[in-house]
Order: sequence, then structure tokens, then C-alpha cells
Amino acid sequence: MVQLAQWQEKFAEVGVNLAGMTYDSREMLKKFHDDQALDYPLLQDVDATHVKAYQVLNEEYVPGDRGYGIPHPGILFIRPDGIVALKFAVAGYRGRPPLEQVFDAIVELEAAQGG
Repeated sequence: MVQLAQWQEKFAEVGVNLAGMTYDSREMLKKFHDDQALDYPLLQDVDATHVKAYQVLNEEYVPGDRGYGIPHPGILFIRPDGIVALKFAVAGYRGRPPLEQVFDAIVELEAAQGG
């Protein structure tokens, strides 16, 4: 999420707002947000509601497991109307999609759709 903060201004230049989401407690989110001095919101996904809705739930964990609610690592590009226009994901749980690829794909999609 720290790397995402480094790209925030570039995404804003093309009209894209950023937010991070995790199942961590509000206290943990606030501490991380404050410690890293992030300038975008961190959202709490209670009971993996959004992870399930966007179909990115890591099925290796079942309800009751400590890791339940962990998504497959990735980035979603969600339009203002709530439509998921692009999904980016990587295998494992430590890596993230390269932000340059994400940025370029969003710009290309928006240009193709006249955005």
C-alpha cells in the first residue's frame, strides 16, 4: 500500500482515486495509515463482504480460519457506477501487480471508451 501512495498523484492526473481495502481491524488500519502517512483511505472489509462480491476471495481459508477474508492479491479498477472494469492479480500473497501495468491499462481502457 505504500507503493500505491507513490503512484497516487499519477493516477489522480487521469481522474482515478485510490483506496486500499483489507479485513484488518479499524485500529490496525488507522495505525498503518498514520504510520505510513498515507493520503488515501484504507477501508475495512468486514466479513470479507467486498472480497466475496468482487470474487477475489482466497479459497484456501474457510470461515473460522485466522486467514479467512484474505483476497487474492490484486487491484481492481472500479468505475463510478460500481462496475469492475479491470482486475489485476498475482499468484501468492506477497506480490502485487506492477503499478505501471495497472496505470497503462487503465489509461488505455479509458481512451478506448472515450473517458
